[in-house]
Amino acid sequence: MTKLITDYQARWVTGIALLALVGFIGWIDNFFIMWSFLGLVYIFAFYEAMQLFRLSNTTIYFWAILLWIFAYFYPNPDDLFFLFMILFGGTLAYNHNFNPKLILPFLYPVSGILFFLILYQDFGIAAMGWLLVTVAMTDMGAFFVGKMIGKTKFSDTSPNKTLEGVAGGIVVATITGTYVGMMVAPMSVAIFVTLFTAISSIFGDLFESYLKREAGVKDSGDLLPGHGGILDRIDGYLFAAIVMVVTLRAFL
Repeated sequence: MTKLITDYQARWVTGIALLALVGFIGWIDNFFIMWSFLGLVYIFAFYEAMQLFRLSNTTIYFWAILLWIFAYFYPNPDDLFFLFMILFGGTLAYNHNFNPKLILPFLYPVSGILFFLILYQDFGIAAMGWLLVTVAMTDMGAFFVGKMIGKTKFSDTSPNKTLEGVAGGIVVATITGTYVGMMVAPMSVAIFVTLFTAISSIFGDLFESYLKREAGVKDSGDLLPGHGGILDRIDGYLFAAIVMVVTLRAFL
């Protein structure tokens, strides 16, 4: 266990610093500050996605920023995503030489980060904490269980992941996440929401691994020591935030 900590010292230090920052922002519990913080994450993640998708159109950043500004004022940010898709489709149809691949960064990571904001708006800071704990415990559980007893490869997309680690991460996350989730929902609902959220975070991480493999890079960036880029840190959350919002709306 000591070796696991020392071998990944930069990862743990960065992780603890990020946890402290997120905890402080959560303690303030102010919509503008949360929107601003998520906006910084949004811009860095959007830039990294543009690199992964090998896109270089700088004009698209204007539309990305405009979408996030609208999300501050508009009460249902998920509606904005579909309105933007209509705008994008219309532009594509009108300008036949418009690159259709420019839609990709809006599908990933923009949609996921919008659902971060929706989760906070609709269900409060406790739900944000629930999401953070669930995904973090999925990640940590999969990491430690995989290192200790992992033998069966989970997917060719991410050779370091093991089936044992994934199962362990989901179990650990479901137990710990449910406890936090009971501040938002009844226990029966919290169990199901946490389970689905944990599973989705595994595939969120796997999806980003697929994108990096396709792009031929190890990390999405180098902003976070020991972690890589912003997308490397939030990949699981991008799927999990959507699933948590959808399941909460379905069960509550």
